[in-house]
Amino acid sequence: MAGCASTPEIDGLTAREVGLLGHRSKPDLLPSGDTDALQQQYDLQRALSDSPIESGNKIVVFGSATEALAAIFMAIGGARDSINLEYFILADVQSGGVPLSRVLLDRLKAGVKVNMSYDSFGSRDTPAAFFETLRNAGANVLEYHPIDPLAATGGWSPNDRDHRKIAVVDGRIGFTGGVNLDLAYDNPRSAGIPADGNTRKAYWRDTAVQIEGPAVADLQKLFFDTWRDQRAPVAGTADYFPPLPRQGVQAIRIIGSSPGNRRPLYYASALTAVENARRRVWLCSGYFIPTHQERELLAKTAKRGVDLRIIVPAFSDVQSAVYASRAAYGDLLEAGVRIYEIRDGVVHAKMAVVDDTWTVIGSSNLDRRSVVFNNEVDAVMLGHDAAAQVEAVMQRFMAAAHEVDLAQWHRRPLMEHMREIQARVWQYWM
Repeated sequence: MAGCASTPEIDGLTAREVGLLGHRSKPDLLPSGDTDALQQQYDLQRALSDSPIESGNKIVVFGSATEALAAIFMAIGGARDSINLEYFILADVQSGGVPLSRVLLDRLKAGVKVNMSYDSFGSRDTPAAFFETLRNAGANVLEYHPIDPLAATGGWSPNDRDHRKIAVVDGRIGFTGGVNLDLAYDNPRSAGIPADGNTRKAYWRDTAVQIEGPAVADLQKLFFDTWRDQRAPVAGTADYFPPLPRQGVQAIRIIGSSPGNRRPLYYASALTAVENARRRVWLCSGYFIPTHQERELLAKTAKRGVDLRIIVPAFSDVQSAVYASRAAYGDLLEAGVRIYEIRDGVVHAKMAVVDDTWTVIGSSNLDRRSVVFNNEVDAVMLGHDAAAQVEAVMQRFMAAAHEVDLAQWHRRPLMEHMREIQARVWQYWM
């Protein structure tokens, strides 16, 4: 930090206070406690990459898909200029009994530009008529990496998927997280896990974040990066990048990951935050299959007294991922990590909080696929407000979960051992 004038404000600190934090030669001027931890994380994260950390953002964390979809629908319904959607699963989901198609058609009729990108594999169950109706009404629609090789406009890459979840309205309001525009979220909480194990009929737990402020432009840039890379139709003329004044106190880095990244910034960010945690590391991953390095770091962190908790599903749309996850429990539990399995629904959320300083909500899971094959998006947030909101959601999740007991885990049936070994091998080579 060269000086106060060039240093962004962090979570309510004044420019002068942040400037003082930059002068390590004056330790008597350094604030103590949480403020010092926040500055440490900011310095560490900034050193990882030249990609921007945008200050002055306002965020709202949604602890359920129902809440997130209501906010997304409200923003879309109020659009005056443009609507950009990029989703792994994009379907005619409803909110409050109103289908997405009706809201989009209404905005198209009002002259709003609509650009939509959906993953060909993720959205394979969405009827073609849904996209065709919107296309005929004037929407620009992109199918990312078509499963059908004859439909591919570039090289055919069936295993590389666009797992991102991005909505940007009027260039001013952005959404990201784990929530797809998926019909599965229509299932009520009472659905639980059906007796037949059909997770498409189950209750799904998920999270998302709404952002207002300068970081929205970074979400918009990611959307158009995909749009250009896929040789999509020319987007309609609109004010996609309006001036974005300060809306709040949150510092945010939007990280867009894609296959071939030499150094995945999201994982570098997460591992750096965990390694430097002082009191608390809480993680939630819909698909938790950590690498050996990640398992070692988590165990080491717990052994030094950090309150380390992990929320994972007991049931999943990819049940082999649950078995692969359980194969990693032993060393973690013995190190003092607390593991919570959700059994009343499918956990699809991807979030983490370190102390009350570093927080993330996004689409990346702690698994190999998110690094090797998927386009992902994650909002890394530096500040106490985001941490408090995510902690509250995770506390609700943990209250509804079953905490795994080490002794009981050791007594699990031999068949469970076999499934775990098979799943770990399959997950590595998939």
